[in-house]
Amino acid sequence: MLTTKTNLVSELLKNRNKSISEDEIMEEVFAILNQNEVERQLIKEAISSNHSTNTNNFNFDLLESNCIFHINQIQKICVDYRLRFLESYLFQNGIPEEAITQISRLEKEHQIELSGFKIVAPSKTFNLKNYDDPLLFAPIGNNYYYLIHQWGNDLNALRKWQFKPIKNIENFLIFSVVLSWIVALITPETNLSKQIPMASLIVFLFAFKSIVGVALYYFFMMGKNFNSEIWNREFKEN
Repeated sequence: MLTTKTNLVSELLKNRNKSISEDEIMEEVFAILNQNEVERQLIKEAISSNHSTNTNNFNFDLLESNCIFHINQIQKICVDYRLRFLESYLFQNGIPEEAITQISRLEKEHQIELSGFKIVAPSKTFNLKNYDDPLLFAPIGNNYYYLIHQWGNDLNALRKWQFKPIKNIENFLIFSVVLSWIVALITPETNLSKQIPMASLIVFLFAFKSIVGVALYYFFMMGKNFNSEIWNREFKEN
């Protein structure tokens, strides 16, 4: 006698149809999906909101240690790479859906509604007030922040060195001294310079004064400032 084979999907459908109609199922699924969309929309509104807070009531036992950073550590990265650390509502490039999903997951796990989002990114990605790899944070409290999501490409490794001369006033002066010393070394000697005592020092001082004067004039006339001064400033440079 041949054994009749059972199709499990058919059995599932039979059992399902005994308890609920197809229309009722579709209504329930639509409600679930619609609720998810409502939750995601509320998260997007929170990110684009101007409302600021310094704390979120995270569940300590669920926090991942490699996502917790102090403001001083964030500041150092911003200053080294000439980045801004600003409120998320100023970010103009849009938040990816993966970040929204991550926020939704955290909110469900910690049973809270997150707010006070901040982003680390280059100045050009923010809608700054007139005067490649963002990081999304939420405040924990006491100047600690929780890294929620990173997207985009990694920063160019040369970016740190590109902006090192204007990291702060100390770096700028050191850079000017080194450049002036190089200018003094490559300046050819003349019969007149051989007759003048400490001619190389005079060339160095003249080069240093010229480099500092021209650089600062251009720098500030163009509305620029040092990395250490702009990392958390909402005003854009010219």
